[in-house]
Amino acid sequence: MKSGVNLALVGAGFWGKNLARTFHQLGVLRLICDPSDDVLERKKEKYPDISTSISFPNILSNPDINTVAIATPAEMHFSMVKEALLAKKNVFIEKPLALDEREGKELVEISKSSGKVLFVGHILHYHSAIRELKKLLAKGELGKLQYVYSNRLNLGKIRREENILWSFAPHDISIILSIVNDEPDSVEAFGSNILHPHIADTTMTQLRFPSGVAGHIFVSWLHPFKEQKLVVIGEKKMVVFEDTAPIDEKLVIYPHNISWQNGVPIPEKKDGVPIILSDKWEEPLAVECRTFLEAIEGKSFYTDGEEGLKVLKVLRLAQASMDNAKTVQKDYFLHETGSVEGNCKIGKGTKIWNFSRVLKNSTIGQDVNIGQNVVVGPEGVIGDNVKIQNNVSLYKGVVLEDNVFCGPSCVFTNVINPRSAFPRKNEFQRTLVKQGATIGANATILCGVTIGKHAFIGAGAVVTKDVPDHGLIYGNPATLKGWVCECGQKLEENNKCVLCEKTFNLKS
Repeated sequence: MKSGVNLALVGAGFWGKNLARTFHQLGVLRLICDPSDDVLERKKEKYPDISTSISFPNILSNPDINTVAIATPAEMHFSMVKEALLAKKNVFIEKPLALDEREGKELVEISKSSGKVLFVGHILHYHSAIRELKKLLAKGELGKLQYVYSNRLNLGKIRREENILWSFAPHDISIILSIVNDEPDSVEAFGSNILHPHIADTTMTQLRFPSGVAGHIFVSWLHPFKEQKLVVIGEKKMVVFEDTAPIDEKLVIYPHNISWQNGVPIPEKKDGVPIILSDKWEEPLAVECRTFLEAIEGKSFYTDGEEGLKVLKVLRLAQASMDNAKTVQKDYFLHETGSVEGNCKIGKGTKIWNFSRVLKNSTIGQDVNIGQNVVVGPEGVIGDNVKIQNNVSLYKGVVLEDNVFCGPSCVFTNVINPRSAFPRKNEFQRTLVKQGATIGANATILCGVTIGKHAFIGAGAVVTKDVPDHGLIYGNPATLKGWVCECGQKLEENNKCVLCEKTFNLKS
């Protein structure tokens, strides 16, 4: 294809043999390097016109070789790519770019300074069905993106130099990052070490993006059959990519609809419709390798070193999450759909339920119950034995002392005069809810106020000023209507509780 490219393939075994075939068909393969004499003998028989070598340094010093494709074990990627770039060779590297984010950054810098191409083998970007899927998203066919799920399952090849996360998941991470067109602000992963105590054979990775899009990646090399799916959920339609399906069924769109009836979501299921690919079907590897050669000519491409570095960052965060889960024994409950970001302190006996998020640097006490769809933080502060019902957001600046009760969908603010075009993160005001206070359902608490001990805020109230200890307030704007006991009973005119028989000296 390009007579100016003289390519050496390093590693011609499990996946390298496919690269050898493809680059040979493209007319650029000149030399095959592999430490195995048996592998080289087989390649000599298949490609008698191609030279062979067992020495990688000899390839680097060969002036006739200007391009290197590397398909060696992942633990060798960094050193080989670095040496090849420093030897002024263009490099095609199979995923992952490296096994360390810092090493990946170094490779990207060397590529820039040397002016040589660094191409990462995230092959799914060159799949006709994935390209068609991206066209659908660009046209707005699916509506606003909501959720992406990917799985990559098979029986083998089982590795020992890296776990299943680093072996299988880079492809899926790369595609999800490109579909969402953003980097996640939260990454959590869970792994199962089945065959080896220190190597995960199965992992589930959860991604959350600033836009609200969620993603899940499930990979395993201990699955009874091969399965590779990508499910993309939009507000209008859903699309499923299934790589093991026939060509004309690999991409199917589902025009399902979710309608709301009396506050309840009702799914309306419809038949899937296979998408006819606008581009002629071609083997993804052939497209990928040709794109690499075009990149050497100066054409733009997606899977460069910077893109590989973004994938490495997610892999690092996922691995750190798994490592942390091994070393830190949680004495609180976290629902599988909930998430806790880094550097949070959560007390014993606390429960965090469905789809709730605790953002970074938050502190939560013991025996706290956090309901569904709650957001705490960043830097949230919650005392002991606090009850937070569904659909509550506790932003930075809100402090709940011990035994506070927050009713469903009550609202806290942290800026007095918000504007979308004028960020005011340096103007957050502190809202303090003191010990034992209750906030009713759908109440709104303006920022900067203090709610006194054992105060009671009625449902739907709009609180615009400080509330005294034991104060009972409601209305819009909320005003003082009486007093309540620690137990929640409204006090009589003499400020006495008929249940506890306590008498209080209270002043408004």
